Amino acid sequence: MNGKVAAINISKHKGVRKETVEEVFIKEAFGIEGDAHASSGWHRQVSLLAMESIIKMKESGVDVGPGDFAENITTEGIDLKKLSLSTRIDVGGSVELEVTQIGKTCHSRCAIYYQAGCCVMPEEGIFAKVIKGGKIRIGDSVLIDD
Repeated sequence: MNGKVAAINISKHKGVRKETVEEVFIKEAFGIEGDAHASSGWHRQVSLLAMESIIKMKESGVDVGPGDFAENITTEGIDLKKLSLSTRIDVGGSVELEVTQIGKTCHSRCAIYYQAGCCVMPEEGIFAKVIKGGKIRIGDSVLIDD
């Protein structure tokens, strides 16, 4: 399965929409430098959501885009929700991630939920830990190691 990085999104605070940046450095066993969710010793160091999931929300009438679901990496061309735990993801030929969680429990309803009556991140977002760090850019390849 091959895809690409459609957007890279970071924020300094948790619980807010993330801003899109052109490139980032992902630190091994930590996450994206400068992002509030990065942390050693936990399994959700990087979050990913497919552009196809965002488009589905847009088609339901919600004005959203990359980063609005607080995902770090917005992918294109890969059905992320069909990946299995422990799947390895190569990003840009230098970064290696390992899927640690599919979806998440939302403890409080976000603004998107109240706009649309649903949110895709709890069902279609995935989380990963960083096995190998490096720099990634928008447009980089995303390869799934089957």
